[in-house]
Amino acid sequence: MFWSHRRDTPNRGLSPNLGSALESRIPSDGMDPVRNPFAPGAGQRPPELAGRSSELDAFEVVLERVARGRPERSLVLTGLRGVGKTVLLGELRSMAMRRGWGAGKVEARPDAGLRRPLSAAIHRAVRDLALKHRAPDRVDAVLAVLKAFALRSAPDGAKLRDRWQPGIDVPATSGRADSGDIEIDLVELFTDVAELAADVGTGVALLIDEMQDVVPDDVSALCAACHELSQSGAPLVVVGAGLPHVPTVLSASKSYSERLFRYLRIDKLERGEADRAVTVPIEREDGEITPDALDVLFETSGGYPYFVQAYGKASWDAAPASPIERDDVQVAAPEAEAELAVGFFGSRYERATPAEREYLQSMAELAGGRDEPVGTAAVAETLGRKASSLSPARDSLLKKGLVYSGERGQIAFTVPHFGRFLLRQEAEV
Repeated sequence: MFWSHRRDTPNRGLSPNLGSALESRIPSDGMDPVRNPFAPGAGQRPPELAGRSSELDAFEVVLERVARGRPERSLVLTGLRGVGKTVLLGELRSMAMRRGWGAGKVEARPDAGLRRPLSAAIHRAVRDLALKHRAPDRVDAVLAVLKAFALRSAPDGAKLRDRWQPGIDVPATSGRADSGDIEIDLVELFTDVAELAADVGTGVALLIDEMQDVVPDDVSALCAACHELSQSGAPLVVVGAGLPHVPTVLSASKSYSERLFRYLRIDKLERGEADRAVTVPIEREDGEITPDALDVLFETSGGYPYFVQAYGKASWDAAPASPIERDDVQVAAPEAEAELAVGFFGSRYERATPAEREYLQSMAELAGGRDEPVGTAAVAETLGRKASSLSPARDSLLKKGLVYSGERGQIAFTVPHFGRFLLRQEAEV
C-alpha cells in the first residue's frame, strides 16, 4: 500500500477534541503526496470528468449528424468560473480529433480582434485535414485563402516588418477572404475550409473559449458565418464557452443567434457526481474516503469542480493514513481556502480598483455571501449613491469579467463563493 506504517506523531497543534480524534487513528507519516490524484488548475483536466455525460453525448450527436450530412447547430457552453468549461472544451476537441476532424482552439481576449487567433486555430485544423487529403494543391489553395485572411490583421499602411506572419508556406491569394470586412471574410474562409473537410468526409470543429470577450464586430461575423454554414449544411461547427451572459452578447449582435446555437448551461456537480469525482481517483490509488468525509468535502466545495479538486488535494495531503476521514477534510479546509484566496479569488480581487472593490463588497453583503444576483438599485442604496454614479465601476467590473448581468437591473459574481470570500476577508480586517 502507498501509506507508511503507523507511528506516534504530534497532533500538529490542533484543538484537544480534534487532536484526540486524529490520535485515536494512530497517524503515520501520511499519504504519499506524489500519488495525490487531484489536479486543481486553470483548464487542468480532473482525474475523473464527472457529471458531464449529457454535454459529451450532445456533442457526439452533433458529430454524427454532421458526418451524415445533416444540418446541426453549433454549441455554446455557459457557466460561472470554476465549473470546468475550458476542460470540457478540451474534451470536445479530443472527441472531434478522434473522429478524424480538423480542430483548432481560440481563447478570446477583451479589446483584441479575433482574426489573428482564428487564423492560427484554423491553420491547425487545416493541417489536421491535410494528413488525409490526397490533393496537395487543393490544400494549398485553402491555405492561400487562410494566409490572405490572416494578413488582414495588420493595420493598413503597416510596414512589412511590423506585419504578423502566420507561418503558412504558400503565397496569399487575392480576392478571397481579404476584403478587410471580417464578416465577409469569415464567411468565405469558413466555406472554403468546410469544403476541404467535406473532400475527406470529415468536418472541422472550431472551439472558442471566453466567448463573452469577443469584440462586437467579430461576434457579428461569427454569427453570420455560422448562419451561412447552417443553411448549406457545411461540416464546420463552432463550439463556444463563456460566462452566463454569453447568450445576451450573441443576441445583441444578431437577432437570429438564439436559433444558431444550442446553449448548454454548465453548473456545479450534483452530490452523486461530486462524490464520484473524489472517490474514483482515490480508489485508483488504492485509497479510501469515508462517507462523513465526503459530506464535509461537498459542503465546503459546494460541488463546484475546481473547488472539489482543491479541497480533495488538500484533504489527501492532510490525511495521516487511508481512509481519508472527516477530521482530515476539516484540517485541510483552511489550507485549501488559503490557496484559493491567493490563486483563485485574490488574483481577481487585485484587479479591481478601490471603487470597484466597494461595489463588490456591497454585492457580497446584500447576497449574504451566497451565489445569488442582487439588484443594481439595491447596491446603490446600500452605498448611499445614485445608480448613475456607480455605472463606471459596474461597467468596468463587467469588462474585467468579475461580474455579469443575466437580466436588466441584476448583477452577480462570475466566480462562485466570491461573496463568501469577500465577507470573510472583511471580517479578518
